[in-house]
Amino acid sequence: MKTATIPSLRVDPELRAAAESVLKEGETLSAFVENSLRAQINYRQTQAEFIARGLASLAEAERTGVYYSSEEVLGELKSMLDAKRAEKRSK
Repeated sequence: MKTATIPSLRVDPELRAAAESVLKEGETLSAFVENSLRAQINYRQTQAEFIARGLASLAEAERTGVYYSSEEVLGELKSMLDAKRAEKRSK
């Protein structure tokens, strides 16, 4: 597969210096920018999926009339967490 380029990015010298100051040993500024771009894409996709699930949940609650209190939800999450912790301890 051929590679593609990202448009050049003009930034203040201070921003470039800040980015260069956090580079890991052997890491290039280009690699840092690419990794940052990938992380931001992943974040936005995850965020969009989270919002979509929330909207679907709202639509289902409105359709069925079944709503759960925060106490019920937190109780269920705590039960799930306790079960996983118990499972982990038994291994």
